[in-house]
Amino acid sequence: MFGIKAVISGRVQLVMFRDFVQRKASLLKLSGTVRNVSNGTVEVFAEGEKENLETLIVHLQKGPVLARVDGVAVEWVEPKGDFQGFTINYS
Repeated sequence: MFGIKAVISGRVQLVMFRDFVQRKASLLKLSGTVRNVSNGTVEVFAEGEKENLETLIVHLQKGPVLARVDGVAVEWVEPKGDFQGFTINYS
């Protein structure tokens, strides 16, 4: 199992980005969470098979139709195994 932390910048809030990430991650059988950050970015923590995480990263670089992705900063991290499914953090 592998893990990533990704920070996506651009027009990524109020464009259904979190829902998009949750749907893609769930289809890829990844666990984790996605949330909006107060600085206007979206933060993703995801765990699972390396190939599936790499596919998710490709999706993050495109985003949903209404989004404009300017950058995706990805950091490979040690998976913790704390997540049950893939959830949206609405805080």
